[in-house]
Amino acid sequence: EVQLVEAGGGLAQTGGSLRLSCTASGASLDGLNVGWFRQRPGSEREGISCITRRGGGFYYANSVKGRFTISSDTAKNMVYLQMNNLKPEDTTVYYCNANTASRAYWGKGTLVTVSS
Repeated sequence: EVQLVEAGGGLAQTGGSLRLSCTASGASLDGLNVGWFRQRPGSEREGISCITRRGGGFYYANSVKGRFTISSDTAKNMVYLQMNNLKPEDTTVYYCNANTASRAYWGKGTLVTVSS
């Protein structure tokens, strides 16, 4: 069982940066797909970035491409999301996710607020 805890959310100005982190415990993230989602009020949870373990590929939603960078540190069992050039529409709760073909694990989320 994987437990995920996000950190690093907070208040940023438009054009600013934040770095989210996700610490995993209970099992290794090595071999899992890992990623970040966000859910704005009234909308479904949106996958914004992930690392696919099998192919070593990186995915970014069009809304964050060129601004956000996902990375992981398997030695520390952590996943990061560097968010640059933040926009007010990036304001929402961000969730860390780790998954296999049969299981998905979620953190409780961290709130990012971008002021205009």
